Amino acid sequence: MKLLRYGPKGQEKPGLLDAQGKLRDLSNVLADIDGAALTDEGLAKLRALDPASLPLVEGNPRIGPCVGKIGKFICIGLNYADHAAESNLPVPAEPVIFNKWTSAISGPNDGVEIPRGSKKTDWEVELGVVIGKPAKYVDEANALDYVAGYCVINDVSEREWQIERGGTWDKGKGFDTFGPIGPWMVTRDEVADPQNLSLWLEVDGHRYQNGNTKTMVFGVAKLVSYVSQCMSLQPGDVISTGTPPGVGMGVKPNPVYLKPGQTIRLGIEGLGEQTQKTYAAE
Repeated sequence: MKLLRYGPKGQEKPGLLDAQGKLRDLSNVLADIDGAALTDEGLAKLRALDPASLPLVEGNPRIGPCVGKIGKFICIGLNYADHAAESNLPVPAEPVIFNKWTSAISGPNDGVEIPRGSKKTDWEVELGVVIGKPAKYVDEANALDYVAGYCVINDVSEREWQIERGGTWDKGKGFDTFGPIGPWMVTRDEVADPQNLSLWLEVDGHRYQNGNTKTMVFGVAKLVSYVSQCMSLQPGDVISTGTPPGVGMGVKPNPVYLKPGQTIRLGIEGLGEQTQKTYAAE
């Protein structure tokens, strides 16, 4: 299934994409695509529905973040060896964990705000993992059983705040609009192998990132297991699993960063695409 949320910001309704790519309304079935809906029981209830029996949504409504009421937005850094190299950093011996604030979450096609005074706002296409049941001290062998589904994430990053201004990475990762999620969450039964998905990103039509999740340092199962050792995970939590090479910071000889008025396009095989316009913070 492809589950999504649509409508004005803060007023999104639950929906699903049917086999013909048409948007169907789930409002009469559940309140939101959130933790309660993403459990094994919740997803089984949705699978039992006949999509053709659901109301068809006309027009082209705004698509919101594909998961509502996200409790934790957990990110993994330097999880592709070639991205670590372009960042002039060693390949980590253990997963690097940081967070995005939930106020960074936005829809997949909403605008990306360039912070005041920023000269180093960057892009990162990433595979998102949505948790489907409570996870604590999970074994790697069983970790994928705790995944509800997968989605596209743009881990937008302000490199000066992230790297040059002291403290942890979180400062440069959590600005408003720095966490576009969606367009939809694809349930795990429709993703045969999360470690073999191509992912890409363009800015103004120029392809900067072109990678595959098979080159991750730590795979999805390892990440879910590892994170569950240091915090409990709940349904609706999201893990962003790191980016392949091709970020603006890594362009040689001169890094390239985002400016207002540009267009970012990104996508992951089978999980959909995002398009964002950049604009200056007021």
